[in-house]
Amino acid sequence: MAITQQELGRRLRLAREACSFTQDHVGERVGLSRSAIAQIELGNRAVTSLELDQFARLYGRDIRDFLAPEFAEDNALLALFRANEDIANRDQTAEALRHCLSIGREFTNLERLIGLDRDLTSLIRYAYPLPRSRFDAIKQGTAIAEQERRRLGLGDGPIEDIVDLLEQQGIRTALVDLPDDVSGLTLTDRDAGPFVVANRSEHLLRRTFSFAHEFAHVLLDVDSTGIISRAGDRAELMEVRANAFAANFLMPEAGGRQFLSALGKAGEAKLLAETPTTEDDAMAIEARGDRTESEIAFHDVVLLAHHFGVSRSVALYRLRNLQLLSERELKDFLQQEQGGRGRDLARFLDLPQPDHASERNKFRHRFLNLAIEAFTRDIISRSKLEELFAAILERPRSEIPFETLDDIIAERPTGVSVPAV
Repeated sequence: MAITQQELGRRLRLAREACSFTQDHVGERVGLSRSAIAQIELGNRAVTSLELDQFARLYGRDIRDFLAPEFAEDNALLALFRANEDIANRDQTAEALRHCLSIGREFTNLERLIGLDRDLTSLIRYAYPLPRSRFDAIKQGTAIAEQERRRLGLGDGPIEDIVDLLEQQGIRTALVDLPDDVSGLTLTDRDAGPFVVANRSEHLLRRTFSFAHEFAHVLLDVDSTGIISRAGDRAELMEVRANAFAANFLMPEAGGRQFLSALGKAGEAKLLAETPTTEDDAMAIEARGDRTESEIAFHDVVLLAHHFGVSRSVALYRLRNLQLLSERELKDFLQQEQGGRGRDLARFLDLPQPDHASERNKFRHRFLNLAIEAFTRDIISRSKLEELFAAILERPRSEIPFETLDDIIAERPTGVSVPAV
């Protein structure tokens, strides 16, 4: 049963008020006067499909929310904002989160249109009780990381692309400029499914750790619709568990030992229950077993970190966890890293450096290619294609070289990937 014009207006008003937007602010963003917004919300003026789409994007909603038989005044993003006012009060951050969530839904819709439906029910969730201690949190995080590696068939080697891995599991990813003390966040959206965000301003390897950390929240903290990972909360048991998962998931014990063994280093030792909580911090919980003497040098650490695609700080704490470094060696190597020696050694060893711009644009390339595919199959209109390009590139349509897009479409066989405009 179709909803009335008055009911649609009411829903739009509720969504606006939930975001604490004024009618003037909304009017400026969608190109309408304040009086036009007021008339729409009163049900005295009809809403075009284009306007409704603009409202949905601005409010961080799915357009179908406004047309459904039942309207939920709340959603995961608003709940997260209410619990974290410092995020909600940062206009640029809040807007970026609404935008990336909207893009995630568009991506999901494009996949559905061309027959690439994701099964959001296939994602494994672990029904572990909340940890009772830090040591318990670390044991849980370690155990789940090992189980996930087995389930995903990753063996003991490095993960080539954590973002691709998460997307394959039905988890949407995004990069957003977040406050300095926030490394990432996790949301559960009704339509887009699990959604994880890493801080765009951080180093690529730090973001890799953040994505793995947020993956743990998706797997383990199933009752939470929104979680923000802050440096100041690193002592919280949920965060300790997620950090333990990330460290073990990215650099498994067996794989680390095998790599070092190939270098003629590292004997057997039992696990030290310690986990990195930030790039330059660790939390010791309880030592287990005797340490085996190690001949690991700092250049070995540089090679190990590069092999597993983690920061050298994470690699150092991981080696300490495995009792392959003493506390004195850890401190010494960390000082060398802070002094820039790790970077110098990586250059001397001619290790390839990550292309930060390329990594940031991977999602953009996937999205735009999918939009072109949908257009060439006559599934979406040219107007919709241009709208999607403008949204993902975050530029006005007038600034996008659509003539280049026309050349690409004319030359492109269906199913062939192309670089983004």
